[in-house]
Amino acid sequence: MDGESGSRIVVTGATGNVGTSLVRLLAEDAEVGRIRGLARRIPDGAPAKTDWSAVDLGSEEADLVKEFEGADAVVHLAWAFQPTHDPAVTWRTNVLGSMRVFEAVAAAKVPKLVHASSVGAYSPGPKDHAVDESWPTHGWPDAAYCREKAYLERALDSFQHEHPGVRVIRMRPAFLFKRESASEQRRIFGGRFLPGPLARPDLLPFLPDIPGLTVQALHTDDAAQAYRLALHTDVRGAFNLAAEPPVDAALLSEVLGSRAVRLPRVAARSAVAAAWNLRLLPASPHLFDAVLRLPLMDCTKARDELGWRPERTAVEVLEEFLEGMRQGAGAETEPLRGRKVG
Repeated sequence: MDGESGSRIVVTGATGNVGTSLVRLLAEDAEVGRIRGLARRIPDGAPAKTDWSAVDLGSEEADLVKEFEGADAVVHLAWAFQPTHDPAVTWRTNVLGSMRVFEAVAAAKVPKLVHASSVGAYSPGPKDHAVDESWPTHGWPDAAYCREKAYLERALDSFQHEHPGVRVIRMRPAFLFKRESASEQRRIFGGRFLPGPLARPDLLPFLPDIPGLTVQALHTDDAAQAYRLALHTDVRGAFNLAAEPPVDAALLSEVLGSRAVRLPRVAARSAVAAAWNLRLLPASPHLFDAVLRLPLMDCTKARDELGWRPERTAVEVLEEFLEGMRQGAGAETEPLRGRKVG
C-alpha cells in the first residue's frame, strides 16, 4: 500500500452492504490515498484507489498481518448471517475471525481499529425512550447474531486493555438498508424464494402489529459516512447510529398503505418458529425475540463528536428499500447480486 499520499485504509467485508458504500466514499475522499478491500469473493472491477484481496476470515490460513501492514486504519465490517441452523459456522467467521483481525491489527501496529458492532449487542432495553452508549452490551443470549456481537464487545474490552496505543472505535448502527442491498437482505431474512414484488401495497392490505416491534433504521450510506468521519476524527469509544423516526407497525403501514392489525407476540413467534424449523425462513425465532427487546438508541454522541447527521429519514430509507425489493435491486458484488423472484 505504498506510493500514494493520504491515509491507507483496509476494509474487511468490503463487498457487502456497508462495505460497498464505505469503499465508494473513501475512494472519493481526498484525504485517503489507498484502500485495500478484503472479501471472500472479489468483484471484477474496483473503485478508484482500491485494491482487492481474497480473504476468508473463517480460515486460519488467512495472513491478516500481511494485509494490514502499513495501514493507518482497519475498518472491520465482515460478517456472516447464515447458516442460522448451524451457529458454530457463524461463530468461526464472526467471532474467531474477528479476534484474528484484532490480533493482526496489534501485530501490524495499525494505530486505529473501527469495528462494526450493532444495536444487536445491547441488552434488552426500553422502547419509550432512547439509551446512550453506556447501556449494557450483553445482547440477547438465545440469538446467535446478538450473542456474537456482545461477545466481541467483551473481546474489544480486553484488546483495549492490552493495546492502549490502538484507538478503538465501535459503531453500533440500527438496521441498515439501501436500494442495492434489497435482494441480499431479502435472501438473508426472508429466504431466496420470497418474491420481492410482495412489497407492493396492494398485495399487503394488512400488516401485523406485534407488541414490542419498534426498531430504528438507517440508510447504509449514512452509516458509511459516520465510519468515514470516525477515520478522520480524534475519537474513540462507541457510537450509536440511527435515523428518526423509530419504525413501528403504524409507520410501516402508512408507508405501505396498509392497515395495522394487532397480532399477539406468541402467535407471531410461533409462526416464525414453524417456518424456521421447516427451513422456509432463514431468520430464526431467537432473532425475532431479540428484535422485540432491542432498545431505542440515542445518537447525540455521534452528532457532537463526529459532526454526523443522517441525510435521510427512516421513512425515506424504508421507501427506497421497498422499491429495491420490488425491482430485485442489487450491485455488482457477489453478496449484493440483484435477483428478482416471483
